[in-house]
Parts: sequence; structure tokens; C-alpha cells
Amino acid sequence: MTALSVLVTNDDGIAAPGLRYLAQAAMEAGHQVTVAAPGEEASGSSAAMSAVEKDGRIVVDVRDLKLDGVDAYAVGATPAYITRLALHEAFGPRPDIVLSGVNRGANTGRAVLHSGTVGAAFTAATAGVRGIAVSLDVLTAAVAAVGSGGAALRAVDQADDESRHWATPARIAVDLMPTLMAEAAGIVLNINAPDVAYADLPGVRQAKLAHFGQVEMVIAERGAGYVRTSIVEEERRPEPGSDLAILADGYACVTAIRPMIEVDGVSFHGVLS
Repeated sequence: MTALSVLVTNDDGIAAPGLRYLAQAAMEAGHQVTVAAPGEEASGSSAAMSAVEKDGRIVVDVRDLKLDGVDAYAVGATPAYITRLALHEAFGPRPDIVLSGVNRGANTGRAVLHSGTVGAAFTAATAGVRGIAVSLDVLTAAVAAVGSGGAALRAVDQADDESRHWATPARIAVDLMPTLMAEAAGIVLNINAPDVAYADLPGVRQAKLAHFGQVEMVIAERGAGYVRTSIVEEERRPEPGSDLAILADGYACVTAIRPMIEVDGVSFHGVLS
């Protein structure tokens, strides 16, 4: 495959280990890699266009990720905004492809709408640049170890992230780059992998989006002048063939999705002239 100009970004922030593994995998595959990621965590930012400015300038700090030949920038902006800046050559040549991740936690089902990881890939796709969103399922292993519910979520928060198998989804993403580049512009690949070594992975399967995500927000408390929310595991059984079901079976999965397309066949009879 011809070497590509690759932007690697994420929504977990410039210090997240998954970002380094994804950049390293692309670099070792012979691509020209630039990293530009939020200076702070920006999870759940979807495709928001927001930034931190000083004197009308978006804050950009050079960082050393210890990856030879890779320029890295911590940017005071959301991942989608960073992607947009990269498309305007803010960090070097316009990327041929955007790799977003590796996210700490699965991005599954229709809940991908809210993901900053997926939002960056969507932003690339709307500009005619290929995008891959890459995520590591850290919850399923925690459920297997301690049981479902709050205990699993606490185990995820307390785990040593440096010991996770970030290289597994990173390798899958790089392996799928030629497939995506051969497709028409406007397609995003959404990859989710279990937290296991690549050698222990039984395979990668194509998936459809589940009707819901791996976790969901609930109202924990409401009172005069405030609402408090909480994140809980989704308890519904996933549909066969969905990304959640495939992850639950121990496989990695990939879903091809498109952002922002119009719908044909809606009748506006009597309303439009």
C-alpha cells in the first residue's frame, strides 16, 4: 500500500496510551503520521466545534510522544474541531485518512452519535477524507472479573491503562486501511476490539449497530435547581449480529457507517410547493 498522510487524534486526550499505540501502528506500517489530540479529555463531544482560545488564537502545544518522526500537538479543542483544523493543514499536509482512538471503552450501537472518537472520523468523512474510529472494550473483561453493575465500572476506573491491549485494535485499524481507501469517500469504519492480545483474538467480524450502547446515562437524582446523572451498564440483550453481541462473544468487530445523509421517499404532499 502506498504511504499515506495520517492524522491520529482521539477524545481521551494527548496523554492517553491508546493514542500512542495507534500512532505507532500507523508509523510502523510506513505511513507519515501526525498526532493532534485534545490537551484534556473530550469524551462525549460528538462532532462539536469548540476550542479554548487565548487572544483569539486556539491553544496548541508541541508534545513529545517518544515516537521517532511523529510530530505531536496538544490542542485546546474537541477532536472534531482538531480534525477540521488538520483538513485545513494546521498541523502539516492535509491527511489522506484520519485514525481516531484508540478509545478507552467500546463505541457501539446508535450511541456512537455522541462519541468524540466517532465524531472526529465523521468530520473527516464529510470532507471527503476517510476516517476510522478505533475503540477498546474495557468493560466486558471487568464484568467477567468482578460481576456486572457498579463494581465493573469501578474496576474499569481503577485499572492500570498502560497494561491494556491497545495494540490489538490499533493493528486491526491499520490492516483495514487499504479496504477503506478502496471504497468511495464518505464511509467511516467503526472498530471495537476486546481487551486481549492480538494472538488470542478469535477473529474480526462485520457487525451492524446495536439499538443501544454498552452503557447508558440515567437520572440518579433530581431536585430544586439541579439534576444528577449516572452511567450504568446497559442490561438489555443485544441483537444477534450487532456490534455488542459480537463483542460479547469475544470477537472484534467493524461496522461501516455514513454520517449525515439525506433520506429519500418522505412525502411532503400538501406542504411544499
